[in-house]
Amino acid sequence: MGKSGAGETGVGELKKELRRLVKAIIEGDDGRVETYEEAAKALEALKDLRFRGSGNSNGNLANQRKAERRQASVAIPEHFLCPISAELMRDPVVLASGQTYDRRFIQEWLSSGNLTCPRTQQVLSDTTLTPNHLVRSMISQWCTEHGVTLPPLDDEQEEGLITRKERNALCRILDKLSLSSSIPDRKQAVRELRLLTKGSRSFRALVGENPGTIPLLLSALSVPGLYSDTAVQGDIVTTVLNLSIHDSNKKIIGDNPQAIPSLIDVLKTGTMETRSNSAAALFSLSALDANKLKIGELGAMKPLVELLEEGSPSAKKDAGSAIFSLCMVHENRARAVREGVVGVVLTAITHQSLVDESLAILALLSGHQEAVEEIADTSGVPPLLGIIKDSSCARNKENAVVVLFAVCMHDRTKLREVGEEEKSNGSISRLAQNGTSRARRKATGILDKWKRTLHSTHYSY
Repeated sequence: MGKSGAGETGVGELKKELRRLVKAIIEGDDGRVETYEEAAKALEALKDLRFRGSGNSNGNLANQRKAERRQASVAIPEHFLCPISAELMRDPVVLASGQTYDRRFIQEWLSSGNLTCPRTQQVLSDTTLTPNHLVRSMISQWCTEHGVTLPPLDDEQEEGLITRKERNALCRILDKLSLSSSIPDRKQAVRELRLLTKGSRSFRALVGENPGTIPLLLSALSVPGLYSDTAVQGDIVTTVLNLSIHDSNKKIIGDNPQAIPSLIDVLKTGTMETRSNSAAALFSLSALDANKLKIGELGAMKPLVELLEEGSPSAKKDAGSAIFSLCMVHENRARAVREGVVGVVLTAITHQSLVDESLAILALLSGHQEAVEEIADTSGVPPLLGIIKDSSCARNKENAVVVLFAVCMHDRTKLREVGEEEKSNGSISRLAQNGTSRARRKATGILDKWKRTLHSTHYSY
């Protein structure tokens, strides 16, 4: 109490002195430099006492700003900076490409539907994020040595901090989801679970620790009065999507015999929003190769291709991301081609719709013989040449020339179209000089093949 009172007394005295000095300057027209300096000192002392000398939140803010100024004054080692944000990493994680990023920024990149490493542009075999404990330890040591204090991780990013309140909430939800509960109670439980799994990483982890929650949740899809309720259906699918974001839940959900079939059923019959969320959930689950195989074997490819063709813009994006991820395993590529994905993505490219995802899918399928044949037989070359000629996106140009190379190696008569484009605009030559390393290799291969055919007596138009 005495300490607090002394602080308040000091503040009062400083305020009184500051008022006197300001009054002297304004009303007394005091032009002495000393008076201005005394007023500035009084103001600074008041600020120190009010914001830096106390334990309140303003004091903490002042300390944080001081730490930020200290951080800005020292050179941060480049390998401690996130390649996306260019900021000192708080929670470094390793991507499948081997590159390290700050978790919150790479998670946002992946959640936006991107399927490549931002730094290397390498197509990702999976989207698992592995904590980089070594780099985190090095950053911590560097911060200690240089007096830099990193802000704490958000609660959303902290694992294992499950509260008693969350455990009690889950217990209440499980009671409402039980078979003995009324239909309104079960509806309410499903909605609560959706909301809680949306905003809290720790709650998603808690559900993973209680795997019985998922069967209870999915059982609502077979209960009269619930299975035909589109709102309940949407809540259940979105909850599964939310839960799948937590890495350890991907296997738990994939191993549940009801989960993937339920998502596929909704993918066929749900509202557009629910179908979109179902596709997003399948994409999230497909980060595990074992889930990729299950999803393909259980028949997800056809409804995904249908959604890619007829869905809303966001639904098409979710479907395209899921198809691309599933086609990382060879078994699913034949399924995708059989269900007509080649024609759908070629149409999308022609109409300038979902171009990035469509080209990525075609590039992935360019090693599949039937896919290459279909591209060649359905006038697929002109839109690919159009991308190479007009696109400003290096990745799209690369994917287009990868597909074009495969087509030209399969059907040399397509080199005529390539040659006409090359003579008119020189697009392939420019790509061979200025493209990515992969694009340069493929473009050079096409040009070599074209030039050899010009001198071949066995080649005719």
